Amino acid sequence: MKLRPRPHPVNTRARLYVVLMMLALGSTALIVRAVDLQVVHKDFYQEQGAERFLREMPIPVSRGTIFDRNGEPLAVSTPVESIWANPSELLEHADRFADLAKALGTDAASLQQKLEQRKDKEFVYLKRHLNPDDGAEIMKLAIPGVSSQREYRRYYPSGEVMAHVLGVTNVDDHGQEGLELGFDDWLSGKPGAERVIRDRMGRTVEDVEMVREPKPGRDITLSIDRRVQYLAYRELKSAIIERHASSGSMVILDVASGEILAMVNQPSFNPNAHAADPAYRRNRALTDVVEPGSTMKAFTVATALESGKWTPDTKVDTSPGYFQIGTYTIHDVHNHGMLTLTGVITKSSNIGAAKVAETLSRDSLYDMFHRFGFGEPTGSGFPGESPGFLPIVTAWGPVEKATIAYGYGLNITPLQLGQAYAALANDGRMRAPTFVKDARNPDNAVIDPQIAHSILRMLETVVMPGGTAFPQAVVANYRVAGKTGTAHIAHAGSYQNRYISLFAGIVPASAPRLVGVVVINDPGGGQGGAYYGALVAGPVFAKVMDGALRLLDVPPDNVQHWFAGGAVVPAPLPAAPADAVSDDAAEEVP
Repeated sequence: MKLRPRPHPVNTRARLYVVLMMLALGSTALIVRAVDLQVVHKDFYQEQGAERFLREMPIPVSRGTIFDRNGEPLAVSTPVESIWANPSELLEHADRFADLAKALGTDAASLQQKLEQRKDKEFVYLKRHLNPDDGAEIMKLAIPGVSSQREYRRYYPSGEVMAHVLGVTNVDDHGQEGLELGFDDWLSGKPGAERVIRDRMGRTVEDVEMVREPKPGRDITLSIDRRVQYLAYRELKSAIIERHASSGSMVILDVASGEILAMVNQPSFNPNAHAADPAYRRNRALTDVVEPGSTMKAFTVATALESGKWTPDTKVDTSPGYFQIGTYTIHDVHNHGMLTLTGVITKSSNIGAAKVAETLSRDSLYDMFHRFGFGEPTGSGFPGESPGFLPIVTAWGPVEKATIAYGYGLNITPLQLGQAYAALANDGRMRAPTFVKDARNPDNAVIDPQIAHSILRMLETVVMPGGTAFPQAVVANYRVAGKTGTAHIAHAGSYQNRYISLFAGIVPASAPRLVGVVVINDPGGGQGGAYYGALVAGPVFAKVMDGALRLLDVPPDNVQHWFAGGAVVPAPLPAAPADAVSDDAAEEVP
């Protein structure tokens, strides 16, 4: 029998030492690692940890308020809440989709699809511009990955009345149209930014540092008078409806300063709705051009007076009611016979204007029209303003010179016409129209003051008995100087039986304060009815100015009275020149 080898004795002490040594080494390693984490690389790991929850959050700023000239707010920014989410985090809590979708006013499937499409992002808006109370209710649901952010939304108290002047902002509160766009840099301000630590629920638990100080937008005070604006809007809209017209505009300027007191258009839109036909959104008073018709005769007459060849009493024969230039025939409504230069304005004779232009050089006419700003932007600063169209002088043949003299063959905007008539009212000195109250707005002389005064007196006869705007443009207790205009609408190179009705007027004529221009497009819609400027545009001017003069406390200049049987009766208007008396109250169109 073979004996087994005797086993070696177990060295228990050595094993214990090995175990203890391994434990000591392990403990040492843990201590070294702890020192490394807590001391050596403390800042690095704290930064890394903070970055998991550190966010740079924007500090929204309120857009500047737009006021009218009397301090009434026209555009204000109101605080709203926008709900956003971290898609990847929110997708981990699909069981909360139903609650969140209900609160947002959508369905869970659409919400999930939106999150799935953006799961590689860290930020996605779920709903913007909520009422702050509604936003707070959503945040009370405490859904992981959902947060809220303060923003601002633009509100326009005057709605469609101011829509074309103010324009609109987009969802990010940046100007997109009108003065909101024109003064966007001034109104916008600069958002700030700060670093904060947020917990997993998206709640801010610590403000770390300010990255950028917020700079709120600056306020601006416009030249617009909200009261006059409402008045003009009401009367223009009423006329558009009554006359079945397609569109219209009205502009009111302060003569002394060039400030725009009112600018309205039809059709209009609600800027608070952010949804309107683009055709309704453009500011027609600045962007749409029209042939001005007989309103241009004032500047043809100004050229005649400046030439020295004509005086207000110089006569021109308009018989027999038509005038031939080559193969082109110019007509008047009636045979006015012999007229003075003043009578050409009073009766709005196309033949008279053409014969006056025939005695003048085309260069002198072009220069006069150009001096009054036709063919160039007014300098109002409004985005998208049209310069109109004044043909280059070398393109003027005999027919073109004659037709341009009575308002055909060139295009202007209502604001350009208002600027030009304001220059006539301001002793021949022209200012750029401005939308800003008390803006620096120097003037420049375009014609001699005496010529401007003469034309103003001629324009008064238009609103006297026998003039084309009597009695439609009469303003009770005030002397009015103005000019009617009626023009065919051109389409595809030819004129149709559709018209544009215009009136440009100055009140009070003795000491001009206001200029108003009314343009109404296509009255009757081609279906007949009144379309002459006196009948369609004149009454709008009279009604608006009657109210505006009272609102602005402009003293009357035609309130002499005489006594009849003990009763006080308004004095009769001064008589027009003998050659101006006629039963005709409308100017001719070609």
